[in-house]
Amino acid sequence: METRRSVIVDMAVLADELGYELFSVPEGWGFDSTLVLTEIALKTKRLRPMSGILSVWSRTPGAIAMNAATLYDISGGRYVLGLGASTKALAEGFHGVPFTRPRRKLTATVDEVRRLLAGERADLPEAIETRPLRLGQKPAPGLPIFIAAIGPKTVRDAARHGDGWFPYYVTRDRFAAWAPELREVRRAAGLDPAAFTVLGGPTVSVKDGPAAARQAVAANVAWYITAMGDVYANSLRKQGHARAVEEVIAANPKPSPSKGVVPETAEVLLDQLTAYGDPDRVAAQLARWDARVDVNMIGLAPGAPWDEIEAILEASAPAAASSGVTGDAA
Repeated sequence: METRRSVIVDMAVLADELGYELFSVPEGWGFDSTLVLTEIALKTKRLRPMSGILSVWSRTPGAIAMNAATLYDISGGRYVLGLGASTKALAEGFHGVPFTRPRRKLTATVDEVRRLLAGERADLPEAIETRPLRLGQKPAPGLPIFIAAIGPKTVRDAARHGDGWFPYYVTRDRFAAWAPELREVRRAAGLDPAAFTVLGGPTVSVKDGPAAARQAVAANVAWYITAMGDVYANSLRKQGHARAVEEVIAANPKPSPSKGVVPETAEVLLDQLTAYGDPDRVAAQLARWDARVDVNMIGLAPGAPWDEIEAILEASAPAAASSGVTGDAA
């Protein structure tokens, strides 16, 4: 929901300088993220620009493959494609597309995009008799595809069909619980368990006062639970936090993106989904994620002033950035 394009790009440039590995730009109903990522690709040197994520309802598989191959070329092979089923509210409320069988739509789109990127012909429906076409530019078979999924079945689909898993609002402990199962799903599908990347991490706020830092992340958590339909609320309920979710809903009868409340009785959600405070406290909280995920993704709430963005990126930067070794992303 960040609507300042120049700020997004400046963040990416700073992240590149600080040694971050990936920079993910989501797409909702604001910017066309592929255009923003093109600007980022041209202004960075080593950072991997990532669509995090594109909705499978917003473009045909052919259009997604064209976007991805073009960005892969512009970025010199750095681009990472992220795909997800999105939500009913966005698919129907913005794109006017019926949100039916989203799991099937997601896996079919991933497989078709991968087919096109490999240089194969489009797999057309039987009702279409036209000769299927190939991608009309250099194929990009090595382009990684990460899948956003939070339901148990779609998470397993991510392991079978994707090169990585990039969910949102999955708790820190839940990542640890999923890891063994995802490895087994990969083995059963005849795929290398090690050739699969798990991305996840907390929303981060760095401020002088602990109360102000807590409020910044609490408002973001409350907004996603109360104002984004029931997707994230239901996901957190299934992850074992039903009581905390109900307490957040009760505390926010009129959802606000900046004034949302997380009661102290629901503090477990902030512990599991966020990192906040001064730089030292944030660094310690981020370290708790390192053993849970392959790439520790930090999230920034929209609308923060630039000095706070700088503070977050600097406090969360990879410890080995000065040596060129990376493992974090923004």
